[in-house]
Amino acid sequence: MDALDELATARTAGRPIGITSVCSAHPVVLRAALRQGRDSGAPVLIEATCNQVNHLGGYTGMQPADFAAIAMRLADEEGCPRERLILGGDHLGPNPWRDRPADEAMEEAGKMVAAYVAAGFSKIHLDASMGCAGEPAALGDAATAERAVRLATIAEDAAREAGGPLPRYVIGTEVPPPGGADHALDTVPPTDPAAARETAEVHRRAFAQAGLGAAWERVIALVVQPGVEFGNHNVVRYDRPAARDLVAVLDGLPGLVFEAHSTDYQGAAPLAELVADGFAILKVGPELTFVLREALYALDAIASDLVAGYGERPLKAAMEALMLDRPGDWARHYQGVPEEQAVLRHYSLSDRIRYYWAAPEAAEAVDRLTAALSGRRVPLPLMWQHLPAAEQFAGDPLDPAGLLIWRVGESLKAYGAACGR
Repeated sequence: MDALDELATARTAGRPIGITSVCSAHPVVLRAALRQGRDSGAPVLIEATCNQVNHLGGYTGMQPADFAAIAMRLADEEGCPRERLILGGDHLGPNPWRDRPADEAMEEAGKMVAAYVAAGFSKIHLDASMGCAGEPAALGDAATAERAVRLATIAEDAAREAGGPLPRYVIGTEVPPPGGADHALDTVPPTDPAAARETAEVHRRAFAQAGLGAAWERVIALVVQPGVEFGNHNVVRYDRPAARDLVAVLDGLPGLVFEAHSTDYQGAAPLAELVADGFAILKVGPELTFVLREALYALDAIASDLVAGYGERPLKAAMEALMLDRPGDWARHYQGVPEEQAVLRHYSLSDRIRYYWAAPEAAEAVDRLTAALSGRRVPLPLMWQHLPAAEQFAGDPLDPAGLLIWRVGESLKAYGAACGR
């Protein structure tokens, strides 16, 4: 747990470091993160969300123990020591059941938190900010903190019963919309400094009143909005002067750093500035599956040009048919005329196509692509045409899986550099 505990200490000592939070269940993304951890010696933080993975299966069909087992298996296969892997649970609270009365939703949330901790997840984001049936959409700090403490109590008990390390907690909920905004953005205001202070203080008092003073010492971060975001079409990058007053709040919060969500597409310089200013936990997800899709589509085009009988971009055609047949994961997020929606289905920065890669039709199309190109020599001009950054893969027998992992790893390198890892 030193990798999480040292974040605030390093900032106070004037040598800020960070950690990348990889928020994805895609095996290629996880392999890229674990391979980077293996090669760099840095810790690897992988997180699952309450909707994605929970005690009832979530939309992936996985319970926390299932997700943990996959992460550990991939770590072994990639040669990344298991002790370097940190598992986190994101937005753990009543959100998946918020259409139910609060007592019912919180009961399920408690079971979920217990399952996460029992499975070895040691970074727990307590998020009980959303209203349940008959309540306002967003709760105030006092109610949020009271419910967070209820979940922390369950987490503490589960950790002791499992005999594992006691959890490190993240509090606060002021985050961008999951997966990015649905519209173009100009600016995003940072969290009001007074609101950040109040959130931390209300939670501290609630932990103390519940007899969880020792657990409060393991609260490592406060989620705030640093003023970063991405929509379907554009990115709002970090503006240091605009966040100056918010950054100053950390001077009065010993032991804490900020956690920044939706840092995707920021680029190396803004990421480094975020870490330097105390946003030590950088969460990223859609960017990693976006560049994975970018590489897959490039290989699809290469195979169309190179392999007789492969067809005209059959992977892209398969994904289009799949998304049109099952529009639930994109239709309400992508506005515009049909032509605009068609572009967004494949190329939006929110990358909602990521929800479809596990479908049998998608897996079959990817397998066909991989089989078509495995061992083939891609001429350099053809690689330049479709994926110029990958020119080192030209001319030699191609390992498509290795190229995909490399491409995701290139994005993760910017995060590693910003975090000082």
